[in-house]
Amino acid sequence: MDSTSTCYGATIKYLVLILSIGSECSGVIRAQDNKSGLGASFIFGDSLVDSGNNNYLPTLSKANIPPNSCDFKGSGGNPTGRYTNGRTIADIVGEELGQPNYAVPFLAPNSTGKAILHGVNYASGGGGILNATGRIFINRLGMDIQIDYFNITRKQFDQLLGASKARDYIMKKSIFSVTIGANDFLNNYLLPLLSTGTRITQTPDSFIHDMINHLRDQLTRLYQLDARKFVVSNVGPIGCIPYQKSINQVNEDQCVDLPNKLAQQYNIRLEDLLSELNNDLPGATFVHANVYDLVMELITNYNQYGFETSSKACCGNGGQFAGIIPCGPTSSMCSDHSKYVFWDPYHPSEAANLLLAKQLLDGTDKRFISPMNLRQLRDLS
Repeated sequence: MDSTSTCYGATIKYLVLILSIGSECSGVIRAQDNKSGLGASFIFGDSLVDSGNNNYLPTLSKANIPPNSCDFKGSGGNPTGRYTNGRTIADIVGEELGQPNYAVPFLAPNSTGKAILHGVNYASGGGGILNATGRIFINRLGMDIQIDYFNITRKQFDQLLGASKARDYIMKKSIFSVTIGANDFLNNYLLPLLSTGTRITQTPDSFIHDMINHLRDQLTRLYQLDARKFVVSNVGPIGCIPYQKSINQVNEDQCVDLPNKLAQQYNIRLEDLLSELNNDLPGATFVHANVYDLVMELITNYNQYGFETSSKACCGNGGQFAGIIPCGPTSSMCSDHSKYVFWDPYHPSEAANLLLAKQLLDGTDKRFISPMNLRQLRDLS
């Protein structure tokens, strides 16, 4: 990993990373074949997998300032809009599955022409399953809007490849990744002051019921647009992130109970939903990624994985765990980014993302990834 000084050297540069060079083209072109069998990676979700969409929104949720992305080799350490020091889980998974370029952010000016053949990232910091989620940030792309944008991409694929080849490419050679739900709790149901009315009028069970119903409709809509290979992550242990630990002033080895209970309650319902969709949508495969237990394993046994702490943010300010003020140029920062599970008050470090991605890609324990891992999903005919 780069040193602290390398990260802060990025303060004079506010360049948006061009992940792949797109070109406008007319007529039908051939999809670029690769030996891996992966065509495109379509990424939906929140700040855990946003690769720069929020750079192009008037929003309070942005990561296009240093030292974010300071260990991202593709940008030379310049900010990219990723809410971590390096690659997201989605970046790593795409690399490992054989993508030559990262999925381009939908809102980026280069998300045109051939660039989209490797995939498109629709994820947005602050976005959620429910449309009201993240309103505190003023602007964000919720899941419904992200699917609206995929519908645009879907038509572009027809123009690029021809209708028949486009459908085959999307159905058989592409993976749809969905990482969403945490903001529906953190920046909706549990939001201090603004959510008080919601919690009075709606029980946790009722709120989660709404989330599941919306997500069912959203995943079904993607299926109707020819998505067939899905990986859907559950909500991680949000009561253990440095932000929650800081504002609730818990001990280093404690997590905040309510957010974790809500996440677990939602996760049970999500697993049932994915089983339902596997049965009800012919030809579709929904892989369940149990991120909650994978992240909890890192948090609980961090020293066994080479980390120094799983409580404190590497980059942040405020409270015992540097977890109140988001990562920015004036933040305090750890000297070795690879020794921290959390990069900032909310998001894992690249070192943690690497370990999590490895389990999703090659794991054989059905408790964590089922009914198959992501390499098996890619190779599914």
